[in-house]
Amino acid sequence: MSVTDAVAQPGAAHGARVPRLPPPLYYAAAFVAGTQLSRTTIPLAFAVSPATRVSGAVLIACGAGLGGSALAAVIRRKTTVVPHREVTALLTDGPYRFSRNPMYTGLAVAYLGGVLLVGSWGPLLTLPVALLAVRVLVIGPEERYLARRFPAAYAHYRAGTRRWL
Repeated sequence: MSVTDAVAQPGAAHGARVPRLPPPLYYAAAFVAGTQLSRTTIPLAFAVSPATRVSGAVLIACGAGLGGSALAAVIRRKTTVVPHREVTALLTDGPYRFSRNPMYTGLAVAYLGGVLLVGSWGPLLTLPVALLAVRVLVIGPEERYLARRFPAAYAHYRAGTRRWL
């Protein structure tokens, strides 16, 4: 039996105990807050050149690609992306070979691209708040849930795969 075909343990069917707020909203809120911070306090703008725009667009595309490929893997395995719902399979292939959280990592990479496109350091200053919120409110409960749902398989996977990249 491979790690991705792990048998789920009974009693862990409810899903992770996370807030009902979708994780992308943590990133969006931090980005908006950072942009407003730059507009209402010390100017934190920087010049946006054509190279900066291209770099921002590439980062957004890479982040969207990473998140999209993770979403496709979830759909292929007929499990869920909704953290508080029951997970039916432990994904360890595709982008999950490199990151235990490729969707959240993809959002962070796209966020950095957005920083380059808006030309403000403000959202970069608030990114740690989003990352911390996702880590504490979402990833932590998800990891505890997966450890209960797939005890041996998740321990093996966790030992060999980083949380972010």
